[in-house]
Amino acid sequence: MKKVGNHNSISGILIFSLALMLNFSITSSAQEAPKTPAASLTATAPAAPAAGTAAPAAGAGDAAKGKELFKANCAACHKLDARQTGPALRNVADRHDMAWIYKWVHNSSEMIKSGDAQANALFAEYKSVMTAFPQLSNADIDNIIAYTSTPKEEPKMAGGGTGGTPRTAAPASDISNGLILGILIFVLAALIVMLVLVNRVLRKIAKSNGIVVPEKEPGVPIWKAFARNQFLVFVTTVILMLAAGYYVYGYLMQVGVDQNYQPIQPIHYSHRIHAGSNQINCKYCHSSARVSKNAGIPSLNVCMNCHKNIAEVSDTTNTDGYGKPFYDAQIQKLYDAVGWDKGAQKYTGKTTPVKWVRIHNLPDFAYFNHSQHVTVAGVECQTCHGPVQTFEIMKQFSPLTMGWCIDCHRKTDVKMEGNDYYKKIHDELSKKYGVDKLTAAQMGGLECGKCHY
Repeated sequence: MKKVGNHNSISGILIFSLALMLNFSITSSAQEAPKTPAASLTATAPAAPAAGTAAPAAGAGDAAKGKELFKANCAACHKLDARQTGPALRNVADRHDMAWIYKWVHNSSEMIKSGDAQANALFAEYKSVMTAFPQLSNADIDNIIAYTSTPKEEPKMAGGGTGGTPRTAAPASDISNGLILGILIFVLAALIVMLVLVNRVLRKIAKSNGIVVPEKEPGVPIWKAFARNQFLVFVTTVILMLAAGYYVYGYLMQVGVDQNYQPIQPIHYSHRIHAGSNQINCKYCHSSARVSKNAGIPSLNVCMNCHKNIAEVSDTTNTDGYGKPFYDAQIQKLYDAVGWDKGAQKYTGKTTPVKWVRIHNLPDFAYFNHSQHVTVAGVECQTCHGPVQTFEIMKQFSPLTMGWCIDCHRKTDVKMEGNDYYKKIHDELSKKYGVDKLTAAQMGGLECGKCHY
């Protein structure tokens, strides 16, 4: 017994020593982790060029004032780096002298009539006469020229930086953390091995000294004990059957329900930009929702009503995961589909069909009329489709199940302001039910034949 006790003390000392070694290893590894001094980062970081430092090609204009004047007077027909109704105006002062520009801006028609070669060349190319701006002074034009002479900036990505790859800081502590984790795993493995060896040594010592180590008596396996208890078997069976029925019922009730279905479309269309930032009315694109059963997928010609003159997004159009290069590429996909040459500003006749992926799809036995809800009932699109003005990628917001529709009919009052369609029947049913306003259900919105016939 005495020898066994000594070995127990030795094993305790070994475990304590291993704990000290582990603590020392972690501490020393953490101290040796490479650190990047802030001063070195500051010293090696390249200095950012000052914005707007480039001098205009001519005149001494103010680029900041010129930007505001450009937006107010020029942006409808011109872009800095892309042809639109008129030519691109980046560095226009390098192509024409300032005296010519002053005359052209003040009265382009007069210059064309005078036979000016450059003026007539522009008229022949663009087939339109530029609006005269006699209200702009030469100083105003100098400011605009200063703005058009600024160098082109690289588009900023959502994660910061410029170009196609966001800048990310190098993780300085990854190496030290990995080293600490490796040491920890090694020490724990060594500890387990040593404990097993110590246990074997102690058993051998006990055996050599005639000490009998009591073994656990084999008991009844738990599954046999459970099988012998009929009450537990009955209760468990009932619980399992109820749970299985609950999950099977829940699964079957979700068959055909595509809530949150969010497919990737062949051309990325951001409702957040169009319906949110630009506040385009839903029914401008989905015009058939007002007069038809279906809301319809807008024709690409509807897109071109705006995108004939919008070939790129603003430099500030950035979201998480999407930046200006991405959105500009989607506009180019639109041009490829309709056969639009943005350089020549004309259709080429080469079109490609766009295979949109349908999101909202009711079963054939269910009838739904958009015009009945949108025009007659005055239901807002967001009631069923959710806050689409915040969706970067469109999805099915509502479950569109029968129970969901019935619940809406029971809670929604029929709007009667300026709605003569239901006036007579509304007045009669209001007297019958003794209420001022009727719900869609009280107006017959729960009749089977309304949706199934």
